[in-house]
Amino acid sequence: MSGKPSRADYPYFQRITTRWKDNDVYGHVNNVEYYSYFDTVINTLLIREAGLDIHAGDTIGVCAESHCRFTDSLAFPDAVDAGLRIARLGNSSVRYEIGLFREGSEALAAEGWFVHVFVERSTRRPTPLPARMRQTLEKLIVPAPEAR
Repeated sequence: MSGKPSRADYPYFQRITTRWKDNDVYGHVNNVEYYSYFDTVINTLLIREAGLDIHAGDTIGVCAESHCRFTDSLAFPDAVDAGLRIARLGNSSVRYEIGLFREGSEALAAEGWFVHVFVERSTRRPTPLPARMRQTLEKLIVPAPEAR
């Protein structure tokens, strides 16, 4: 990720409401909660739109890598607009890039990435992405900045 992304750089958004427990003793959202927001936007998309069955499906996603860079603080009772784009779509893996924005603000609060490797539930061996999932994720691919 290079440069500071804006809202326009993300084709998919989900609003996430902060909770009282998200704040730490310093009065802002604790850093670990940002990763929870990443998980929330990604898995909501996968379950609602890409057909991921987290309870009984043959294919599940496991996190292989994640990263977050903080640029501004969030605090309860902020609402967070979580932007999502796909930076890389492989045969069995996906690199998501996420931008977190305070509701109504153009300022980026945090940006990060999350890599899922999709595996067979029973063997935990990599497996190709299911067709519906691939079709959903392809719509969110954003070319790297040098390719734009």
